[in-house]
Amino acid sequence: MRLLLIEDDPLLGDGICTGLKREGYTVDWLQDGKQGLHALSTEEFDLVVLDLGLPSMSGNEVLTAMRKQKIDTPVLILTARDALSDRVKGLDAGADDYMSKPFDLDELAARVRALIRRRHGRVTPIIETGPICLDTAAHTLTFNQQPLNLPQREFAVLQSLLENIGRVVPRATLEDKLYGWDKAIESNAIEVHIHNLRKKLGSETIRTVRGVGYVIENLG
Repeated sequence: MRLLLIEDDPLLGDGICTGLKREGYTVDWLQDGKQGLHALSTEEFDLVVLDLGLPSMSGNEVLTAMRKQKIDTPVLILTARDALSDRVKGLDAGADDYMSKPFDLDELAARVRALIRRRHGRVTPIIETGPICLDTAAHTLTFNQQPLNLPQREFAVLQSLLENIGRVVPRATLEDKLYGWDKAIESNAIEVHIHNLRKKLGSETIRTVRGVGYVIENLG
């Protein structure tokens, strides 16, 4: 899952990035409102963590512009403004959740998971199809009722495919979700992850749609 953090406090932003990356997310971080809106207008993210007090363009202005552009990415607002009127204004402008500073990183991670679940129409962190059972909160996988350990990026690839059961996920989308802006991507990185997953889950589990991407069909 790829997140965009728009936060101008260097210390807080670094802490949030570190914490969310430990949870397995790819996090791109910007410190300017206009830059954040441009990124949202040109690239796809699974969720935005948005500060209100930003330079050049406030968080509320970013949020309002997003929704006017029909960008439906979930938005979690982080702010030092804890007045009820500020919360109401942000939620009415199109925010999906709201946290006041200071906050606990574990709670932030839990709210991020909940918003991403909701976007995919799930009410629990469990994604299950056939012999595969993935717990997105605990970061665990069972296959044929046996625990199976996956490296972080293989887990992320599998989660992205399972979040889109029956739909082809383009290779470029998987690259973006895994690597973001700050990581160099080897030309065959996704193919290597898919190859490793097939060895562990069966060669027929992930189907290649040549020239497009990969798909996991509903396994029943």
